[in-house]
Amino acid sequence: MKISELEAILFVVGDEGIGLEELSYLLETKTAITYKMLQELQHHYDESENSALHILEVGNHFVLTTKKKFAPLLKKYAQSPMANTLSQAALETLAIIAYKQPLTRMEVDEIRGVQSSGSVQKLVARQLIEEKGRVDGPGRAILYGTTDYFMDYFGLKTLEELPDIEAMEDELTEDVPMDLFYDRFSGAENGGQE
Repeated sequence: MKISELEAILFVVGDEGIGLEELSYLLETKTAITYKMLQELQHHYDESENSALHILEVGNHFVLTTKKKFAPLLKKYAQSPMANTLSQAALETLAIIAYKQPLTRMEVDEIRGVQSSGSVQKLVARQLIEEKGRVDGPGRAILYGTTDYFMDYFGLKTLEELPDIEAMEDELTEDVPMDLFYDRFSGAENGGQE
């Protein structure tokens, strides 16, 4: 059971990875036992021909990745014209990073309310966002920001040229009543007269 929990955590943390101490804390096990479970899971991935996964150890951090043999396929996917459109989730993620940069993937998740690692990876692969540094603290999470390619693509010289969010919100709400139910049903409660 603990190994599947370990796998779930590795999947959720995405490309930022996670430290051995934090894994041990989350799994409520000793670091030596957690490390042994990581090795067992890696052995399972290595032995299984039906698994495309691999655990990459970078310093004291562990990242769930794909096996090297799948690199040509994944490169083909990234260059595919069918993969060139950004999903709604990727666009939301890009907007959040553009307006609030630099920030971590976890901060993006908190703003969106859902997990964003796939969108972040896609945006990095498309060179729209990049690592801008790391957080000083446990895990040393990656801080993301927009790239020069993002600026060129959207025709921006500076980030100050991004549209003003508050002005856009005001435009959207000017013609929309604050309480749609009240406006719709207030006439019915008054015998159809206002």
